Amino acid sequence: MLYNVGCLILALINRKMELKEGVVIRSTGSWYSVRVSKNEISEVRIKGKFRNEGIKTTNPIAVGDRVVFELHENGDGVINKILPRKNYIIRKSVNLSKQSHIIASNIDQAFLIVTITTPSTSTGFIDRFLVTAEAYHIPTVILFNKIDVYSEQEIEKLNHLKDVYEGIGYECHSISAFNKEDAKMIGLLMKDKVTLLSGHSGVGKSTLVNAIDSSLDLKTASVSTSHNKGKHTTTFAEMFELENGGFIIDTPGIKGFGLVDFDKSDLGHYFVEFRGLMNECKFSNCQHINEPKCQVLASLKSGQVAKSRYDNYVTMWKEDEMESYRNLNY
Repeated sequence: MLYNVGCLILALINRKMELKEGVVIRSTGSWYSVRVSKNEISEVRIKGKFRNEGIKTTNPIAVGDRVVFELHENGDGVINKILPRKNYIIRKSVNLSKQSHIIASNIDQAFLIVTITTPSTSTGFIDRFLVTAEAYHIPTVILFNKIDVYSEQEIEKLNHLKDVYEGIGYECHSISAFNKEDAKMIGLLMKDKVTLLSGHSGVGKSTLVNAIDSSLDLKTASVSTSHNKGKHTTTFAEMFELENGGFIIDTPGIKGFGLVDFDKSDLGHYFVEFRGLMNECKFSNCQHINEPKCQVLASLKSGQVAKSRYDNYVTMWKEDEMESYRNLNY
């Protein structure tokens, strides 16, 4: 008798709760928007246990994560499982020096938007982003934006940087987010893929997204003339579905990029131009700092390796445990 009553109670509970699977498309820290299908999005919370399982990130769940959640009849939803990630991109948390922050997960490609001025993107920032993307196997395209406002001298600087990064194998494009043909071209590169869009505040991320798909109508803001820095228009990372197919993850403007979980001995492997040279170094454990018969140093001297790239490598290599957060503007 008691057994039958227990089964009845369990059946009633199960009838009021439904398990669903979807993709996290927005995170506000407390609530998550999960896309089950094109016409079904659920607002759900996270179970407390996720924050007590030794996860060292400030956000145990990130935009792009596939999750399983319980949806109750009263409309409440609770995430109870994160499905395995194929990849993610992570950086050192700004406010909590011993923790890291997952920017997004399950990414097909990343587009890094770079500007020469208003605001200026340093090569230090570019290389930190590229190194992290290489470490997590995320192909990156560099978009040099705002070519419509640059002086002749700034165009020369842009072309120099473009030559450096194209020379080591990165796909680069010089664009204006206000140019319809440029927006169309970028939209085609994003078709049927999950694309992470990143860069400093004010580089034109939201403007570019609106140009690619005007139905999204993301908020934009001008760059502060007093400090030459962008205003934050995106508060949380958010995934949007594009009309022509694919998804784009718009992220808050990133001021700096702290490296996470890197071993000094592995750093050279994430500088793509070093890879073909390392086997020619005299020592198998060469760190390319001051070792004799180092092929990387020889290539630096001959101009095959760009000085800015090597200088950024040394700066990263010298950081304590490769984990300290720094706001680089050099």
